[in-house]
Amino acid sequence: MKRALLLCVVTTQFVMFQVHSVTAEDWPQFRGPNCTGVSTSDASLPVKFSATEGVAWSVKLGDGIGCPVIADGRVVTSGMVDEKTIGLFAYDAKTGEKLWERAWPIGDVEEIHLTNSHAATTPAVDSERVYFYFSTLGMVAVDAKTGEDVWHQELPVPYFVFKWGAGMSPVLYKDLLLFCQDDDLHPMFYAFDKRTGELKWEDDRSDMAVNYSHPVICETDKGDEIVVGGTGLLVGYRPEDGKRLWTAKTLLRNIKTTPVSKDGVIYISVQSGGIANQWLASVDRWETGNSDGKISKEEIQAFVGKRPVPESFYEKTFDKGDLNKDGFLEGRELDVAFLKSENFAGARFDSANPAQEFILAVKGGGRGDVTETHVLWKHPTKHTDHIVSPMVVDDRMLLIKGGGIATCFEMDKGELVFGPKRINNGGDYFASPVYGDGKIYVAGDNGKIVVIRNADELDVLAVNEMGESILGSPAISDGALFVRTRTSLMRIQN
Repeated sequence: MKRALLLCVVTTQFVMFQVHSVTAEDWPQFRGPNCTGVSTSDASLPVKFSATEGVAWSVKLGDGIGCPVIADGRVVTSGMVDEKTIGLFAYDAKTGEKLWERAWPIGDVEEIHLTNSHAATTPAVDSERVYFYFSTLGMVAVDAKTGEDVWHQELPVPYFVFKWGAGMSPVLYKDLLLFCQDDDLHPMFYAFDKRTGELKWEDDRSDMAVNYSHPVICETDKGDEIVVGGTGLLVGYRPEDGKRLWTAKTLLRNIKTTPVSKDGVIYISVQSGGIANQWLASVDRWETGNSDGKISKEEIQAFVGKRPVPESFYEKTFDKGDLNKDGFLEGRELDVAFLKSENFAGARFDSANPAQEFILAVKGGGRGDVTETHVLWKHPTKHTDHIVSPMVVDDRMLLIKGGGIATCFEMDKGELVFGPKRINNGGDYFASPVYGDGKIYVAGDNGKIVVIRNADELDVLAVNEMGESILGSPAISDGALFVRTRTSLMRIQN
């Protein structure tokens, strides 16, 4: 249940083109330029290191699992100051000198799974501002040099009945700050003016269930498109006004990985169980349930705990699904309650195998329903991960699955290159791989970072012990690897 209840770390490639004003040394958001995990800098990066070896500097922080981000020589990350306060911290990327610190009271927050942290989101940064989201705070922008307030946008506080918690992070595109929050009550995609905080447009995503997938930019011959995964659908948006240009109905019940866009094609790995199976496994067969194959409001409340489940959640889901009005959800009623009939996705209640997983490639630039016209290939697999995003570099797509299993595919047709093979480090994985200097870095929950040569066969160069759990994806800049463990931030270099 540990992995099943964790958010996309979301809960962590700079592609063949340069994305707008981002420089090769910047790592401005979750997984860096365009959320791809790839640095194009040719600076040498380390192979063997540890919590003490190769560490240029290290600072202690409160608990956190968000990723470090870097712009204009400043590295920024978040962390819990104490149980009631969230902090945002900026350091000189070369020296580790603290430049400024901000802190806000978190207020009355929902319970989250122990593997998660309230400091779970990743800031976005440019040379002028730092953009930060927290569930009870909303979206804030502060001056990158001083940490002083620039603007603040209050947003609906998200609700997650399964206690995954808020884990989505803001993403930069030209003068827009993009933020997608597919929660259980207020699913919405926002685009703000990054300079003023003005809401430029929003898209009501009430046709989605909970998802944790970040927006990425797809460059096409028709112009840029903002692409976001969701329940059943991959959606291409027009940046100017947020209009849905196209949809590909090819995903599953939810997506926690972030796609990668390269040369006008979006590459995706996805794994998800069916909605009915999730509810029965998570609530009915949980220690607070009675394992009778049905769900009642009392069971839901017992699972959630002392805090009352919002009545608006029941109205949106349970009351809609309880077709015979007997006070229970079972069979088809579970499908009806928790997914939109016009956008049902994944395995149905009576499926023999509720878990599905596959990889696929979708060409951007279409219009309308492009399911039959723009899905280039789609292959079932047994080794995708529901949290770890794919690594796409040099015409290969590398997957890392919990347990430390690597599988690699070529990108033209999705055919197998190698794997499944073990990377010499078992355990859970929540951070997504990052790439630089011909090497792929894979950080594990057990505190080890595996270094893999970028090649047509698996070549593990080193397994490095960092001494503490790592759930956020590392950042790469200026010939260094920036690693955020649960209580530290460090710069590692040759």
